[in-house]
Amino acid sequence: MTHHVILGAGPAGVIAAETIRKHAPQDRITLVGNEAEPPYSRMAIPYLLMGNIDERGTYLRKGPSHFADMKINQVTAQASRVDAATKTVVFESGETLAFDKLLIATGSHPARPPIPGMDSAGVHPCWTLEDARKIMALARPGARVLQMGAGFIGCIIMEALKQRGVQLSVVEMGDRMVPRMMGPMAGGMIRDWCEAQGVQVFTGTRVEAIEPGTPLKVRLSSGQTVEADLVISATGVKPNIAFLENSGITCLQGVLTDEHLQTSVPGIYAAGDCAEAFDKVSGKTIVSAIQPNAAEQARVAALNMVGQRAELKGVTQINVLDTLGLISTSFGNWEGVPGGDHVELTDKAAGRHLSLQFKDDVLVGCNSVGWTDHVGVMRGLVEGAVHLGPWKETLQRDPTKLMEAYLASAQAQGQWSGATDERRR
Repeated sequence: MTHHVILGAGPAGVIAAETIRKHAPQDRITLVGNEAEPPYSRMAIPYLLMGNIDERGTYLRKGPSHFADMKINQVTAQASRVDAATKTVVFESGETLAFDKLLIATGSHPARPPIPGMDSAGVHPCWTLEDARKIMALARPGARVLQMGAGFIGCIIMEALKQRGVQLSVVEMGDRMVPRMMGPMAGGMIRDWCEAQGVQVFTGTRVEAIEPGTPLKVRLSSGQTVEADLVISATGVKPNIAFLENSGITCLQGVLTDEHLQTSVPGIYAAGDCAEAFDKVSGKTIVSAIQPNAAEQARVAALNMVGQRAELKGVTQINVLDTLGLISTSFGNWEGVPGGDHVELTDKAAGRHLSLQFKDDVLVGCNSVGWTDHVGVMRGLVEGAVHLGPWKETLQRDPTKLMEAYLASAQAQGQWSGATDERRR
């Protein structure tokens, strides 16, 4: 009987465990989580902060006996080392666990900026349920909250904080909001929108020190000092892979995997935020820490773990962000590619912006702000690598004709679902 050990009880770990159980009813499965909570979704924490759901609403599976019913053994422990040669996981408690197949699905952890005063009372990341409880105790209506970081996760947390009725300031060291997802125009428009909603935004600014006390005094690189009752650190995340040092498993930014999600060591796999997965579309390995990727990588890894050959088709590079009601998107190579063409359309009065990036006659990436009609079409064109032919020139003249370009080009290539359905018949 094969023993599958899964390190990490987030979405990737849970989906992998369930997929293994479905295809290998007799195999032994151990799901290891490092928090004393039922498996939950970090992406649900902002909704918990808003009060839209309670803690149970964050749980990935609602039935209290779900994992026991599926004969998935749950263990709460922190892995400190993996010995690939002896097929053993060593935990911080000193206990060990032998495996036949191993899935590393340990996700990310918040990046901790090296700032004096980060250990002060009232300074918290927003990553775990325990963090959320501490934040809710302090983020009362009227409380002064300073958030470090205005990336994708930071903007989602900001929405939750604003709904709690706090006075919010945001400090972002990049020259614009969401700098790893948005170009200068788009990031600037999101900043203007946030300021219009009463959020104080400092871009191109660092927090230099936090002075403990009530209130906390936050010193900025601009020379200003901001008083806060709560400081939230949302300065990005890093793959949780430090415990794999000297394991013999190759890691770059994340745990390096092939298209089967297998690592450099046969029988050891990785999925989700900690995995650096091979993307067939771009021909590169990519860490893309979004839940759709975690789910698909977990499914593919689990099938391979039970001996069914499955391949990852690609790593989705897509972000759709709601910042205080303003919808923005980022797909694929939104910054463009060498030798490519691009077109931009901006209507500041209407709060709308569209940026399209081409390589030859293929749309390889795009950004949009306030433009919700074409989200599915943008994704279809980018991920389908659809050849636009003469429609490229049309889009360069008028980028709003995305729907017409998609229907004409994708249908001609049989990539439109209607065409493929016809062929299947």
